[in-house]
Amino acid sequence: MDTYKHSVALDADKCRGCTTCLKHCPTEAIRIRDGKAVINPKRCIDCGQCIRICPHNAKKPIYSPIERMNDYKYKIALPAPALYGQFESLDDVDYVLSGLKAVGFDDVFEVAQAAEQISGYTRLYLKNDMVKKPVISSACPTVTRLICMRFPSLKDHIMPLLPPVEVGAMLARRRARALHPELKDEDIGVFFISPCPAKVSYVVNAAYGSKSNVDQVISISDVYFMLLNVMKRGSTPEPISNAGKIGVGWASTGGEASAIFNEKYLAADGIDNVNRVLDMIETGNMPQLEFIELNACPAGCVGGVMTVENPYIAQARLLTLRRYMPVSQNNIIDEQYIPENYVIGQMPTYEPISRLSANIGESIRLMADIQRMREQLPGIDCGACGAPTCRAFAEDIVRGSGQTMADCIIRQHSLSKESSSGPDGSDN
Repeated sequence: MDTYKHSVALDADKCRGCTTCLKHCPTEAIRIRDGKAVINPKRCIDCGQCIRICPHNAKKPIYSPIERMNDYKYKIALPAPALYGQFESLDDVDYVLSGLKAVGFDDVFEVAQAAEQISGYTRLYLKNDMVKKPVISSACPTVTRLICMRFPSLKDHIMPLLPPVEVGAMLARRRARALHPELKDEDIGVFFISPCPAKVSYVVNAAYGSKSNVDQVISISDVYFMLLNVMKRGSTPEPISNAGKIGVGWASTGGEASAIFNEKYLAADGIDNVNRVLDMIETGNMPQLEFIELNACPAGCVGGVMTVENPYIAQARLLTLRRYMPVSQNNIIDEQYIPENYVIGQMPTYEPISRLSANIGESIRLMADIQRMREQLPGIDCGACGAPTCRAFAEDIVRGSGQTMADCIIRQHSLSKESSSGPDGSDN
């Protein structure tokens, strides 16, 4: 039984079975059954691609409603740097941070602040000649899950540092307890304001072996409209921000990689490009690099499906905003070791999605059956059978999904034409 809790769901009432999501899912997790999309939880990586491309808005992210603030005595906002890119003509992030306090949060701790610390520890980690290169960032949960499902040989390349959201939540909770010792841990609610559903899955599934310091994950899109009503650009905001260019830069593709101050890096975004890069690394076709930054969303976290603005507009806004910021306010220049509580306690395990059987002999037999069926199919990958490709359709049959060769409309039409023709090709 699959116990992984997902943050992407289907609204069956809106689904028309159009196969758009079927053809764009990077792990072939979607099938069309009885005119509706069905998501295989064992294959889903919560990338949000189906949400992004569904023409009928039948896919939706799952996250906590803003009303969960009422469950806690002391509420801490943890804004992702992508939040800043949603606002037009923003020249000071303190307007946003002050706005968060105005809507009901007692404290604000920027994820960008934690990102600057992680950047520093990444530079320290890369100096070790014993680590496997290239090091792949662990910041995007979708990429980490994808590696564990499709590229297991690269698992040891994942950087063993906690993502900024987790570090930020840890530091925010620690600060709250220091300032308010009368509070119990359950009185404190840490709310991550997220651009994507993958971060929700990261939190609810205790991705690295222990409970997250984040209590609730809420959507940037929900918070955005609340902030519009309270942000007062003409007044002087409370000076809250403790981050700089490096931390805010993490919101866009290349921001994390450029912060390591090393030219031997690559940064890619979009789930299809991520797949290509991982395949190149696994097959040894990648140039000698030190660091790989991969973001499942286009343009980086600003492209998450829980944001409001076009990702490239948000990216441009952040470039302008960063001009007025210090480089970094969270340097670790004098530190020689990475703190133990910044290191991932338990790395993700390999969860194969393509294994046909635990028995090697049985797997070989099933592979032969799939190949035999595939050769009988037209090979045009039309999706009419409810599977994304002919190869996937053949595998569904072999796995006993209830599908049969008769579900291939093109093949049945071809057989019907052959049976209605004479041996010389003429009609009977």
